[in-house]
Amino acid sequence: MLSVIIPTEGAEQPAVATLSALVPGAAAGVITEVLLVDRATDTSAIERVADVAGCGFLRFAGSQAAALAAGAAQARAPWLMFLPAGAVLDPGWIDETTQFIQSVSASGRPRAGVFRYARSPYAEVSIRDRLRSVVRMLTGPLGDQGLLIARDHYRQVGGYKPNARRAETQLLRQLGRSRTLLRSRIVMI
Repeated sequence: MLSVIIPTEGAEQPAVATLSALVPGAAAGVITEVLLVDRATDTSAIERVADVAGCGFLRFAGSQAAALAAGAAQARAPWLMFLPAGAVLDPGWIDETTQFIQSVSASGRPRAGVFRYARSPYAEVSIRDRLRSVVRMLTGPLGDQGLLIARDHYRQVGGYKPNARRAETQLLRQLGRSRTLLRSRIVMI
């Protein structure tokens, strides 16, 4: 039902944290595949993580948007979930995601879901974090909040533009009113 695409930068720990949060979704049958798309020059660590976790692995040299687009092109499921490495979803994400997919499929209207951003209670809050919080309030969700979208809808809106600056934010803005803020939170570690 769902392909998860996770762009990585060669860092093993954030990728492992995200994968461990996805295990219950795979056990419940919601996730059919996970693709790790690594843009780092030395990808042996992420390739090992993908091998051990049973994930697909794609080595990609290019922008983050191009890596996301390449992952979406390789994914096989009818629904796509884009998550940044280091993102951990609330435990209730499985039920909400399933209900969202069923609701959108039954209505016939294209919709995309974005998770609620939550700061880790253990993270130090920098000025940059505070500025991003203000930007979120003024402009809406940012690319680090993940995206849940049907493959057909993703294609209709043009997907991630490989050469665009801030392609994740552009796609979220382009979705406009077809974008829903989900109740489940996403925490970056």
